[in-house]
Amino acid sequence: MNLLMVNDSTFQGSIRQQGVTMVDFGAPWCPPCKVLKPLLDELGSEYGEKIALLEVNCDESPATASDYGIMSMPTVLVFNNGEPVEKLIGLRPKAVYENLIAKYI
Repeated sequence: MNLLMVNDSTFQGSIRQQGVTMVDFGAPWCPPCKVLKPLLDELGSEYGEKIALLEVNCDESPATASDYGIMSMPTVLVFNNGEPVEKLIGLRPKAVYENLIAKYI
């Protein structure tokens, strides 16, 4: 499962109201974002339908980035049942994301 690209107009409707949604806030020109993307794709493959994975291009969706106080990229927000519950700023090892998912599924 690949990351679903969302924008200012589709973001809210894409967050799962039941279960876990991980949102990657980044930009195509950001080197750590390029490293994170395949890692999140792996998580998507491993967890399948248990989680939703969304991607927000901060350059194209500044309102959404601003709403969630995104100051640096990449930032991963974890939503549980529609509410933001965790925020990871910067690139982290895959195990950190796995542990975060495990907390909520």
